[in-house]
Amino acid sequence: MSFPLAPGARIGILGGGQLGRMLAMAAARLGFDATILTPERDAPASRVAARTILADYDEPAALDELATTCDVVTFEFENVPAAAVGRLTARGVAVAPGERALEISQDRIEEKSFANAVGIPTVAFSAVERLGDIEAALATLGTPVLLKTRRGGYDGKGQVWVRRPSEAKTAFSELGERPAIAEAPADFRRELAIIGARGRDGEIALYPLTESHHENGILRRTTTPARDAAKAWPEAERIAVSLLTSLDYVGVMGIELFERDDGRLLLNEFAPRVHNTGHWTLDGCEVDQFEQHIRAICGWPLGPARAVRGVEMINLLGDEIHAWPRYAAEPETRLWFYGKAEARPGRKMGHVNRMMRAQT
Repeated sequence: MSFPLAPGARIGILGGGQLGRMLAMAAARLGFDATILTPERDAPASRVAARTILADYDEPAALDELATTCDVVTFEFENVPAAAVGRLTARGVAVAPGERALEISQDRIEEKSFANAVGIPTVAFSAVERLGDIEAALATLGTPVLLKTRRGGYDGKGQVWVRRPSEAKTAFSELGERPAIAEAPADFRRELAIIGARGRDGEIALYPLTESHHENGILRRTTTPARDAAKAWPEAERIAVSLLTSLDYVGVMGIELFERDDGRLLLNEFAPRVHNTGHWTLDGCEVDQFEQHIRAICGWPLGPARAVRGVEMINLLGDEIHAWPRYAAEPETRLWFYGKAEARPGRKMGHVNRMMRAQT
């Protein structure tokens, strides 16, 4: 495939959730047709895309169809099987981001080991394969430790605190006795995030730092610009550029950081995709993260990542979406629906972006 792709080309998206929905909308705005591959009938992304292939992500025939009908393929979440990306690549279709970034992000041990290898600090950690490994982690890392499944889990799922050796057995059972990672507690004063993008020519664009606020493991809101962002920016920039270049990355990446009391930054995790902490860019930037991702994977020049205004992004969880008349009446607020039929507790149904002071 020759890049840059011209309008009219076809973009395949693995995943039919809200991120796929907003990617398909951005693709359409730039003149591309999006094909969604998803196992979910009537998925949010399907209702705004040109075409949907209804199948599991590892269905060979569906992947072959995607490879033969699309000019480039991307994914909306990191739990897509890496083998599916490998099959698409073997069929000759360009997939961005690549299989290596996806594989590393899917394994928390690999992710932190990779970060440390390229000079990016993280919390101390150790691998857990059996019950005895938790007791060893408590002895070497101190107490408490955060036990997380090595693979899978999101929004606070698949993790449990272990505060003393007597809790190890119950905690390991709660995680299904699956391979896990034990992490030392992060001594931090706040959580920050940065959205980075890298084009096919190696060009990099970084969005301003955001400050994140979580509740029960779920991102509740982000504020941009982050307070005292100038102090944290040099190290955040170094971390983002190191990740993007070391992985020979193409596309948008979400990077979550811990800021310690001494001002140093630790990598929490990176996501090889557009990210919830970047939803503020939809109304706060000249080019939002979704258009930026489409530009990158299609070989276009990256757009400016400058903020044109401050934004507070608030996730709408479960029944909170029913308060839309109030948000719609606020002149400084922009409302984004995800098109999900069932408002389950804790489920991300949409978000609002509240405009704040202009940037200088």
